[in-house]
Amino acid sequence: MSDKPQSIIGAGVPRIDGPDKLSGRANYAADNLPPNLAYGYGVFSTIASGKVSQLSVDEARKMPGVIDIFHHSHFPSLYRTPSSFAQGNKVEETRLPFEDERVYYDGQFVALVVADTFENARAAARRVKVTYAADKAVANLDQGVEANGTQAGSGNHDRGDAASAFDGAATTIDATYRTPVETHNPMEMHASTAWWDNGDLTIFDASQGVVVARNALAKIFAIPPERITVHAPYIGSGFGSKLWTWPHAIATAAASRELDRPVQLVVPRQQMFTTTGHRPETRQRLRLATDDNGRLVSLRHESINTTSYTDQYVETCGSVTKSLYRCPNLTVSHETTQVNRGTPTSMRAPGAAPGLFALESAIDEMADAVGIDPVQFRLDNYAERDESKDLPFSSNHIVEATKRAAERFGWADRKPEVGSMKEGREIVGYGMAACNWEALKMACDARVSIRADGTAFASCATQDIGTGTYTIVAQAVSDVTGIPIDRITVKLGDSSYPDGPVSGGSWATATTLPAIAEAARNALDEMKRYATGSNGAFAGASSDDLEVADGGLRNADGKQVSFADILQAGRYGSADGEAHTEGADSKYSYRSFGAHFVEVRWDPGISRLRVARVVSAIDVGRVINETTARNQVEGAVVMGIGMGLFEATEYDERNARPVNNDYAEYVVPVHADQPEIDVILLDYPDLAFNEYGARGIGEIGVTGLAAAVANAVHHATGKRIRELPITLDKLMDDVPQARSA
Repeated sequence: MSDKPQSIIGAGVPRIDGPDKLSGRANYAADNLPPNLAYGYGVFSTIASGKVSQLSVDEARKMPGVIDIFHHSHFPSLYRTPSSFAQGNKVEETRLPFEDERVYYDGQFVALVVADTFENARAAARRVKVTYAADKAVANLDQGVEANGTQAGSGNHDRGDAASAFDGAATTIDATYRTPVETHNPMEMHASTAWWDNGDLTIFDASQGVVVARNALAKIFAIPPERITVHAPYIGSGFGSKLWTWPHAIATAAASRELDRPVQLVVPRQQMFTTTGHRPETRQRLRLATDDNGRLVSLRHESINTTSYTDQYVETCGSVTKSLYRCPNLTVSHETTQVNRGTPTSMRAPGAAPGLFALESAIDEMADAVGIDPVQFRLDNYAERDESKDLPFSSNHIVEATKRAAERFGWADRKPEVGSMKEGREIVGYGMAACNWEALKMACDARVSIRADGTAFASCATQDIGTGTYTIVAQAVSDVTGIPIDRITVKLGDSSYPDGPVSGGSWATATTLPAIAEAARNALDEMKRYATGSNGAFAGASSDDLEVADGGLRNADGKQVSFADILQAGRYGSADGEAHTEGADSKYSYRSFGAHFVEVRWDPGISRLRVARVVSAIDVGRVINETTARNQVEGAVVMGIGMGLFEATEYDERNARPVNNDYAEYVVPVHADQPEIDVILLDYPDLAFNEYGARGIGEIGVTGLAAAVANAVHHATGKRIRELPITLDKLMDDVPQARSA
């Protein structure tokens, strides 16, 4: 056995990238300022549907510092990324900027001004005169269905006969739920800084997938991927909006090549609401039926989401519904409808976040209808295996998570009558919901070097989007080698490193750590060959007789030599290891589970609603870093509160233009809205999934939270709010008064 510290995996190790971020040494995409840098600023459409009939740049060209102005009639010929390359998350289909005169959404790029300073580029962009021939715009989901109908989506599922079982059931409910467009709004705005050198492209991009971005750009510019390097060492979060390559990055690289100088473009906050993705609007119909004992016998979850006129994006709202509850007769279907908005994209827990709002609200309504406590109803109906795949779960502790969270929360003190709990002027509401997310693992490459100075170096072309990937990679290297964390350097976010996954889907940890660990073991194998060679510290010994101990090797007699001494004795600079690991197998259904319990306070006298307390129990396999894992759940809880109470991108029904596309009017939770949050991490290793037993934790915390809030609101007010967000106007009429305790 090794003498390496056994506590490094699971320990709350401080983020190793923290000092760089706190000191300002961390460079984000727009912090890179190469010599002779020029600045781009977009001209964005002011209609949502139609075409550019005239574009005049004469006045803008006379503005100070203007270098060039690109638009449909003055832009290099580029190439599309074919949809066949969209498989495997290695490259995605991307719409090119300035492809034609058509306008599909408000805020679409119609021109790009490049000038010597940011200020000059922005001033000139405002002098570009654009005349449009506007068409009638399709502004929202209902208009989309009326104008365009629906298109079948993916991720559908059928088993049994849900319709017949529903018709013959003892108790049924039929309800429709709606969620609005949500916009990601990470702190760091989308930005690209690009330059070319003898036909090679270097681009610093706010990207959650440097390998995907490299491969997309290679197709677009028709050059080998080896001639492109995409850097994203630090990202100011993305929530999914930075997974793929948006038109601004392509335009930046193209302008740089045309001008033969570096160009930087930062997308303004307002256009981050229009041209860099969003969570689409959904309408979901839930039909549930139970037998006389309150067991589910039929479940239908039918959803429609908005998509753009240029791409079909499916928000798979029923992705969790297929397997969370035991039900012999089940139908899940997804459809899309086209509207005049930019293409939607993944937003934290895509599909599951809006889908579980609907499902867990409906489950609560059904528990109410059959007269069973909402916790007990779920415990009675949780699935013991994945009926959608007819596979066992690799690990499932949702029953324990639900019971532990209920006990910690004090659910037993809940009075079931609406409005029956009161403290002072406030009516107290208790609500809960299950949370769930698919556990995914992708193929990954990694490299680890143990160096002659006793340090270690690890690299992988994945990214750290603020979740702590740098730190857990260092923990994995330390776990295998025994080298202390402070002597390990980790490099991520560079497409020239060994191929790594996009940072999304909660698969980065489960994907990256096995590859890092295998690379570290391969480096140790090389170290042992050096040590047992003719001039080695353990010359003539078998590698199998050596074990890792405190940053070195030790034999059975207790002789111990440090890695540094082994390498220096042989005049070796390093012992190196590379590895390739594959994705998950199909022997099991891999998912993460949990439960949220929420307390809301409603003061009907002043119409004030707040979330006062949240207890969340999460089953995500082995916890690699207790501090960063807990932080991920806490952040997801706050994001779920935003989904439940605040967030909605609003569009003018007359013209499909966003009306609150800024931080002043797009309301998100702030410090004053954050409740008391108690996170329980179950920490059961899922060793069928990977060697560390770790599943992802980034998405699951946001799933179900909005439903738990809505269910608590119903308990306090008697109102079933089926359309998010739960704004005060939806609560102010006919609210029952609190009863005396």
